[in-house]
Amino acid sequence: MGDSAHSASFSIHPRGPFSLAGSARFIAGWPPAKDLATSEEDTVRLCFALDSFQGHAGVAIRECGKQLIATRTGNGSVEEVRRQTERILSLDHDASDLEQVLGRDAVVGRLHRESGHLRPVLFHSPYEAAAWSAISARINHRQAQRVRADLALEHGAALDVDGVSMHAFPLPDRLLDVEAFPGLSDEKLRRLHAVAEAALDGRLDPYRLRELHAEEALAQLQEMRGIGPFYAGLILLRAVGVTDELPPTPEPRLLRAVGRAYARPEPVSAAELERIAESWRPYRTWIAVLLRAAAE
Repeated sequence: MGDSAHSASFSIHPRGPFSLAGSARFIAGWPPAKDLATSEEDTVRLCFALDSFQGHAGVAIRECGKQLIATRTGNGSVEEVRRQTERILSLDHDASDLEQVLGRDAVVGRLHRESGHLRPVLFHSPYEAAAWSAISARINHRQAQRVRADLALEHGAALDVDGVSMHAFPLPDRLLDVEAFPGLSDEKLRRLHAVAEAALDGRLDPYRLRELHAEEALAQLQEMRGIGPFYAGLILLRAVGVTDELPPTPEPRLLRAVGRAYARPEPVSAAELERIAESWRPYRTWIAVLLRAAAE
């Protein structure tokens, strides 16, 4: 199970522009983060199923000068938890060239400064993103949050994260044992079981998916029951940690956000989004998230 539940601290050194306050504000307004993350201007707390599925961990993260100090509790080695935390906060990338990219486009440069140098905050893992996709299909975010929170409470893990009680999502093997649950139809349970099986088979490993060409990764993700193009894109772009992919089927809110930011007719077309986004390379994913966040 890795380390015991004793606390341990580690540091993270962001490479390129970043502020924890920007991440905290993003978490506060992002429905999928509710119950699995808490944020204040100076502290971000996360609780998650480990990538190895050998338990759960919680981290409390604070900014200290030019570095972050994180306190870990729960399972997993410090290095495993550090690696996953860095990916969740998009700090596993060297973004030393980001300012240069932002300098090409006055619109995104301004929005990035106003956001507090936002980097995307990701789902804790492709596994948790796929589970959210199965739960949230065809219901509103508030209902999905309640179902997921109830699953975490009954079948996940309770952690004391820097004095705050939090509940992490169930591990895949535990999810497979769930035969009925309030708010989940039989079909949604079958989809969640398919997600759990894919996770245990290694098909949702974030680093394996990141190494694939985007089209191949999307195709493999759609092999899971109930995961179509939209949710496959959500998993790839918002959990794996890619930096330079646009959504395969851009959602209307992104197209409206781009139109509003660039004073274009709303919404812009998918083709126009691709044209505008050429100057964002190699951070098209990050800047698309920035534009969506700025429009909320």
